[in-house]
Amino acid sequence: MDLVQIGVIHSMYGSHEEAPRQGRLVDDVSTIEIYPEYADCLKDIETVSHLIVLYWAHKADRSIHQSSTPFGEEIHGVFATRSPNRPNPVSLGIADLVQRRGNTLTVRRLDALDGSPVIDIKPYSSAIDSIPDAVIGWR
Repeated sequence: MDLVQIGVIHSMYGSHEEAPRQGRLVDDVSTIEIYPEYADCLKDIETVSHLIVLYWAHKADRSIHQSSTPFGEEIHGVFATRSPNRPNPVSLGIADLVQRRGNTLTVRRLDALDGSPVIDIKPYSSAIDSIPDAVIGWR
């Protein structure tokens, strides 16, 4: 498997304790710097209102396999939670695209820590990416 870092996230969050539980719950601004060799991948991105940002949770503890959540003390397997601590800390955030300036994207509502490597960006589509009746049974 070849995973290529395409950029880096610059945010106000230096640690997990500083970051919000979910980025969609706050109005904070971050920037995503796309490396010059991938700048051509940004063509037409300014026509997109929301982005799916896939990034590497570089400060996650990869040895944690079970965790509690903000909803209670009960322990769950990390694959049943949204914990950043997991064997492969691939994180997904839905961000509002505020502005593109060259190879830099200004976004809102992303909970990524400062310095998080970006591994992909995709346009969010409410017709494809939203499942209104999805459930988490233990909640």
